Amino acid sequence: MAAPAVTVELFGVPRARAGLAELTVPAATAGEALAALAEACPGLGELRRPDGRLAPQYLLSLDGKRFVTDLAEPLRPGERLLLLSADAGG
Repeated sequence: MAAPAVTVELFGVPRARAGLAELTVPAATAGEALAALAEACPGLGELRRPDGRLAPQYLLSLDGKRFVTDLAEPLRPGERLLLLSADAGG
């Protein structure tokens, strides 16, 4: 079965490094989405730490409702991941 299509929205520093506001990728998990994003946007190659976790300078939110800390988090078709800089102020 093919992985669901999910959209990753980028804000702040990630948007500037990627040169785009969003990208739709096939991904069954949050980690797969980040891997696809890093492959498509080499400027974001440091998204994950060597141990596989999200790099501390980034935050990842699922549909803007809650933060994702486990990159094995399963994704459903149509969900949106928001990638933000951890130092983004409000």
